[in-house]
Amino acid sequence: MCDSGVLPLGRIMRKLQKFGLKPRELAIVVKISEQKLYLVKDGEIIKTYPVSTSKYGVGNQKGSHRTPLGTHRIYKKIGDGAKIGAIFEHNVDTGRVATIHTDETESGEDLITTRIMWLEGLEPGINRGEGIDSRDRHIYIHGTPEEWLIGKPASHGCIRMKNRDVVELFNLVKEGTLVEIVE
Repeated sequence: MCDSGVLPLGRIMRKLQKFGLKPRELAIVVKISEQKLYLVKDGEIIKTYPVSTSKYGVGNQKGSHRTPLGTHRIYKKIGDGAKIGAIFEHNVDTGRVATIHTDETESGEDLITTRIMWLEGLEPGINRGEGIDSRDRHIYIHGTPEEWLIGKPASHGCIRMKNRDVVELFNLVKEGTLVEIVE
């Protein structure tokens, strides 16, 4: 297992193995300071995607709009086959499609688009439990119509991706895939 620059991949992989990661299984690592999501397998980076985490920083408290740290798993995948830009509300495709902005146009809303990978915290007291539970907080990896903000903190706690990137990742991972979020 190698360490990639400032990403302590060896240490992360050992931690994920304690949560059941098996050889040849994919895992996701989100590095907040880099605003990057890494798809990893057997200690190697397979794909790298730019992301946008919370504009309020890291944290686990309900209502904080911060991105939680620690080990998670994909609890549920939502939106298979939905159109690029499909708008989801309460995990349901509304039938509406957002305009995707690559210029500095703000949508004025924190829309969830294209695909949802709903995260469940696995660490009691860190991202699981009363008042800090990532699943109860509806922490997702999802698409956004404000693609121009990808690469800088801009979300309300979730991990935003470009819409085509979130489709690609959605198709590569399964429910139960482990996700490690680090600073």
